[in-house]
Amino acid sequence: MTNPASIADTDHKALADLLMNNGLDNPSDDIDDLTSDNSNYATLTDALEQTVFESFDDGLYIGMMSGTSLDGMDAVLCQFNPAMSNEDNTQPPMQLLATYSQDFPPRLREVLLALCQPNGVNQLVPEADEPSSELDWFGWASRAYAEFASEVVNTLLQQSNTDPESVLAIGCHGQTVRHRPQMGFTLQLVDANIIAERTGISVVSDFRRRDMAVGGQGAPLVPAFHQALFANPDSTRVLLNLGGIANITVLPASEEIQVVGYDTGPANLLLDAWISLHTDNTYDAGGAWAQSGTLIEPLLQQLLAHPFFAQSHPKSTGREDFNLTWLQGELQAFEQANANISYSAADVQATLTELTAISASTQINMFVSTSKNSSVYVCGGGALNDYLMTRLQAHLPHCTVKITEHLGLAPTWVEAVAFAWLARQTLMGETGNLPAVTGANKGVVLGQVCFA
Repeated sequence: MTNPASIADTDHKALADLLMNNGLDNPSDDIDDLTSDNSNYATLTDALEQTVFESFDDGLYIGMMSGTSLDGMDAVLCQFNPAMSNEDNTQPPMQLLATYSQDFPPRLREVLLALCQPNGVNQLVPEADEPSSELDWFGWASRAYAEFASEVVNTLLQQSNTDPESVLAIGCHGQTVRHRPQMGFTLQLVDANIIAERTGISVVSDFRRRDMAVGGQGAPLVPAFHQALFANPDSTRVLLNLGGIANITVLPASEEIQVVGYDTGPANLLLDAWISLHTDNTYDAGGAWAQSGTLIEPLLQQLLAHPFFAQSHPKSTGREDFNLTWLQGELQAFEQANANISYSAADVQATLTELTAISASTQINMFVSTSKNSSVYVCGGGALNDYLMTRLQAHLPHCTVKITEHLGLAPTWVEAVAFAWLARQTLMGETGNLPAVTGANKGVVLGQVCFA
């Protein structure tokens, strides 16, 4: 892919080749038309913006996502309809052509989890040729993550019989290892140069920091995609993503009301950590373990006293606020204050499930309780937790709770598709953030592009 800004002085033949590669049937004639004295374009650069960028609209894109729960890396191959924002358009807004997911290599996952905690790498025992300081571990993991992501992309391409040259870009979010919006920074770990080199496809990454540069939280970014793909003029829709962290997007029926979106609290992050600590399982399949336990009401109220829940939006959170160490500290304090209460590990899992359900539903009810036509659509790994879905419905009596499959996209692939869409927005020079969601003072084009 060629950057249009770098070819303003390209000669006629080279430009013809460029336009031919970007799908124009008669490039020589097109160039003559675009650069003639009768053209409406003031410069060649203006002309290129009307040709090359248009070809980025409906090509193939790959989206990648590895969330806070670190349960694996998802990759999707998709194609967007250029008229997806046109309500009268009868074509589907997006076609999901292929998907692939792979668990993290155990050592990489261990290091990533350690990096997510301040000074967490101090607990790592370096193996041969491995680093010993936090900054060196960051560099090691950034490279290892990129090599792993490249393998995932190449497997996706191979399984779908897709030529890398037909893919316009990969949208790779990287792995968030520190998110400090109150300090004005966020760190996503990935070396996009390696992915571009190993796959032969341009990579868009580093999506969050441009939003933070204009006063935003840098998160959540997915609501802009939710609006583009799922908004409905006849009903209020709430998208609830249950990944490591839970976040909502409120899509009002009226275009005069702004889209709202923010993090509501922990989800799979704590559920997975607690079950992994007490069983051989890495997640609570269907919520069966939680359902076998009994809610510890005083503990739930103690956990809900975390300052994050009382904050007004826009707001975002992560492992910095909610993690296993925090939970164990809360349990220790609970036991000291409630020596007469006994409980099991399954009871804690039931309480953590209720914490996710009630913290999310409390926020959702602020927007749908008076609406006569509203629905909640759940995506992320938590959508597969039947018990959690049941608890959500119990706390949301004014609307139906469904998974995003009912909107045409399986819940496990929504976020990966979102970053394919965000990569497309970047290449088209279109904004990717929603200021009303992130708190930014304006909409901006997100991401850094590493050209293949």
